[in-house]
Amino acid sequence: MKKGYLYILLATFLFSTMEIALKLTAGNFNAVQLTFLRFLIGSLILLPPALKQLKRKRLSLRAGDFAFFALTGLICVDISMILYQMAVLYAPASTVAVLFSCNSVFLILFAFFMLGEKIRLNTAVCIVLSLLGMAVMINPFHFAGGAAGTVLSLAAAVAFALYSAIGRFRSARYGGVVMTCFSFLFGCAEMLALISLTHLRPVSLFLRNAGLAQFADVPVFSGISIPSLPGLAYVGIFVTGCGFAFYFLAIETAGASKAALVFFCKPVLAPLFSLAVLGEPITLQMVAGIVLIVVGSFITFLPETALHRHAVPAKTAIQRPPDD
Repeated sequence: MKKGYLYILLATFLFSTMEIALKLTAGNFNAVQLTFLRFLIGSLILLPPALKQLKRKRLSLRAGDFAFFALTGLICVDISMILYQMAVLYAPASTVAVLFSCNSVFLILFAFFMLGEKIRLNTAVCIVLSLLGMAVMINPFHFAGGAAGTVLSLAAAVAFALYSAIGRFRSARYGGVVMTCFSFLFGCAEMLALISLTHLRPVSLFLRNAGLAQFADVPVFSGISIPSLPGLAYVGIFVTGCGFAFYFLAIETAGASKAALVFFCKPVLAPLFSLAVLGEPITLQMVAGIVLIVVGSFITFLPETALHRHAVPAKTAIQRPPDD
């Protein structure tokens, strides 16, 4: 159990510094390029434990599995994470961190409509408070970062929640490490194909004329130099690779509910790290939004019976769905 809390601490620190590291590194790389490189590095770090898990489960991957990973990789890496990287460019790191942490709210809604999972009273309260917290921070769009950063952050969170919901269809079969590793690998392969297309002259001209020059002629290895290596190594090896590895180790040793503390703490720690490293101010508006989001997240940890005593009679309670 002590190891479990150590893994939680390490994963929390790495994930809470993610936006800061990406903001500091973004000046040396194209946004798409940086996303490709960090997930390629991260997937290679996760590959050994993923293969070990496949061997332990005596599971052989087939064509249907590869098609599934291609879908989840497309949604997670190519859509959600590119939107996420763009959000880091247009909004303060602290804002992106807090808004993206709300992807669990959208996951609850996707799970309800796609998987038929019931919404407990705890999660219903969490949704309401989290949405209020986001509304306070957006206000609407009148905060540092403007509309572009807000829309990109929320779009990235929605896409990541969709990836997580789709992943639940087969998460029990693969396990978290296998699911994440191969989604990253296939997402990187798809992104490399898309990057190749951006070098075709007609495609490049079209993107530039459409005002999307940053998506034209996307480099792969250009920009990698001795000065830029530390930043790339941190976001690729530590944040993306080790961060997810520590998170899954936390699940295995401490349990999923305790491992969820990683994302419970991130909305609080990320703004503090952003203030210390980037000098980004923490406004009262942001504090109010963070408090609402954190309180909403905390309520999901409370025993539901406690809420019943103070909110609704037991006979009207929403039943807890079975664990995946």
